[in-house]
Amino acid sequence: MARALELAALGLYSTTPNPRVGCVLVREGEAVGEGWHERAGEAHAEVNALRQAGARARGATVYVSLEPCSHHGRTPPCAHALVDAGVTRVVAAMSDPDPRVAGAGFAQLRAAGIQVECGLLEEAARELNIGFVRRMRHGRPWVRVKTAASLDGRTALANGTSQWITGPAARQDGHRWRARSCAVMTGIGTLLHDNPRLTVRDIETSRQPLRIVVDRNLELPVSARILEGGDVLVFTAADEAARARALRARGAEVVVAGDACGKVDLHAAMHELGRRGMNEILVESGNRLNGALVRAGLVDELIVYLAPQLLGDRGRGMFDLGELTVLEQRIDLDVCEVRSIGPDLHLRARLRRGASDPSAS
Repeated sequence: MARALELAALGLYSTTPNPRVGCVLVREGEAVGEGWHERAGEAHAEVNALRQAGARARGATVYVSLEPCSHHGRTPPCAHALVDAGVTRVVAAMSDPDPRVAGAGFAQLRAAGIQVECGLLEEAARELNIGFVRRMRHGRPWVRVKTAASLDGRTALANGTSQWITGPAARQDGHRWRARSCAVMTGIGTLLHDNPRLTVRDIETSRQPLRIVVDRNLELPVSARILEGGDVLVFTAADEAARARALRARGAEVVVAGDACGKVDLHAAMHELGRRGMNEILVESGNRLNGALVRAGLVDELIVYLAPQLLGDRGRGMFDLGELTVLEQRIDLDVCEVRSIGPDLHLRARLRRGASDPSAS
C-alpha cells in the first residue's frame, strides 16, 4: 500500500478534479502490475496496473489507495475491470467519499466473490486527497493560505515593500504548493500593488492552476499581468457591465457574487469553486483577504515561511482579524510541520475546528 501511495503522489500536479490514486497488483508475493491515475479523462490507476499485469492479474491481490469506482464517467468502472480480470482480493486504503461510489465499488466486488478489505494506511491516503474529500463531503475546496513573513510576523514594510523577505528555496517551495493546487487566489489590493502573474514557475508541471481575483469593485486593470494567457476568474460585487466586458475581452471570466454588505460573498465563491471541481485552493494575498477568509471560517490550513529578520511593529501583518478584546477570540491552530528551508523556517498549521463545526474533518 505504501508503494500504491507513492504512485498516487505522481499525480500530485495533474489529476484535478479527480483524486490521486495508485495501485499495485501482487501475485504469489511478487508485484506483477503497477499504475497510477495521471490526469482526468485518462485511464484510472487500476486499469493501468491491470494492463501491466496482463494475464498475471488473475488470482492477484490488488492494493489501491482509494475504493475502485463503480460508475461510468469519462472512463468505465474500475470495479468491473477488476472483476473481469479475475483478481481474488482487493485491499483499499479508504472508501471513496464521492456519493456516486461511497461503498458501491466494494459492494460490486463482494458480489463477484472478491475479498475486500479497507483502512490500510487510511490517514496517509486521506491526506493525499484532502481537497477531494473536503469537496465531496462539504461542497467546497480545501483552502490553504500561504504567506511569507519576518520572524515578528510582518509580511511587508508599512509602504508595502515585500520583495523579497524569504530566500529562493522558500519561494521555490511555494511554487510546489501552487502546482498542486487547482487554483491560486489573490485580492485586488495585492494585485494592484504587486501585479503578480501567479503562475507556476521554478518547477516542472503539466498544467497551470486557475487564477482567481477577489475584486469587490471590479478594479482589475485590463493591462494586469495576471490576464496574460487567460484562465482567470474574477469574483466581484460590482455589476459593472462595461468593465466586465473589457475583462472578458482579455479572456477573464467575471462572476458577480455580492453579499448584503456589497462585498464579495466568500462562502458563495468557495461553493462555486467546489461546483467547478476545485479540490485545493491556495490563497496568496494580503492581510485583508486573509483575515476575511479566516473570519468567515473558510481557511483550513496555513503555509507560513518565516525569515530570520525583524521588520518592526509598523510593518504589515499576516491577518486582519480586527481587534480582539479577550483571549477567547483567538484562532487556535494545530501545527502539522516545522522544517528549515535554506535560512528560512517553513511552518504548516491547521485551524482547529470544534466538534460542532460542520466543516470539521
